[in-house]
Amino acid sequence: MIKDFLKDKFLITKIRNRFIPSVQISQRQTFHYYQDLAKKDELPALSDTGFRVFSQFEEDGKLLFIFSVIGMENKTFIEIGSDDGVNSNSANLYFNFGWHGLFIDGNPKSIKRGKKFFNKYPHPWFYKPKFVCAKVIRENINELIENSGINGEIGLLSIDIDGNDYWIWDAIEIVEPKVVIIETHNEFGLNNIVVPYDADYFYPGKHPIYHGASPVAMNNLAKRKGYRLVGANELGFNFIFIKNGIADEQIPEVSVESVLKHPSVKEGYKKFEAIKDWEYLEG
Repeated sequence: MIKDFLKDKFLITKIRNRFIPSVQISQRQTFHYYQDLAKKDELPALSDTGFRVFSQFEEDGKLLFIFSVIGMENKTFIEIGSDDGVNSNSANLYFNFGWHGLFIDGNPKSIKRGKKFFNKYPHPWFYKPKFVCAKVIRENINELIENSGINGEIGLLSIDIDGNDYWIWDAIEIVEPKVVIIETHNEFGLNNIVVPYDADYFYPGKHPIYHGASPVAMNNLAKRKGYRLVGANELGFNFIFIKNGIADEQIPEVSVESVLKHPSVKEGYKKFEAIKDWEYLEG
């Protein structure tokens, strides 16, 4: 009983620490610091800018760097596969930079938990994010977004649904994000492969890694949609893309190979052996 109480108290304290003024102040300072470096043409590499406040890994820092350089004129996000929206790629932008947007997830318990959290820690001058509980498929994604009142240019699109991520991004037409962060399957190595679309897919399916697309295939999709790869999280599975024509020289394109350097990536290749002869499409 005491152990559980202490654990809960620690978690509450940890969450509250995300809202202390020094966190917001330091991020604002970092935002202006990057802007000054951009004017001097002295920007660091994106790979050196990561940190975590709300994101699952160090995506918060990398997204802050990107939006410091390209600007935050459009502060709208869409997060598909958001869970409760707390440990997400958008929460930091919402709480510390006044963004607003949409969280979509298929788990009603996660949606309920998310609404409770964002009601508990509101910003009176910000729009609360919208939450939609739905199973996302190619056939409904544009309608789900349109029904939420979002269309046209947005700042950020994040996709992490442990399944048809590739096919969902491929299907999205109603919005044009400046930045996209999306999960790939680096266990597939440098093969240009995509698991065939399955509208009825639920994780873990027939095999826990038999879903999604390889890094090469996802990069090919990005190029077809007019985006360039600029980096990834340290573990090399959350790829970050920027729309071509936006800060091309300041945040240049990088190769797929350059973001697959973490030791865990090569270890992950071994998992592909069991399913290497299954059905795949070319990306």
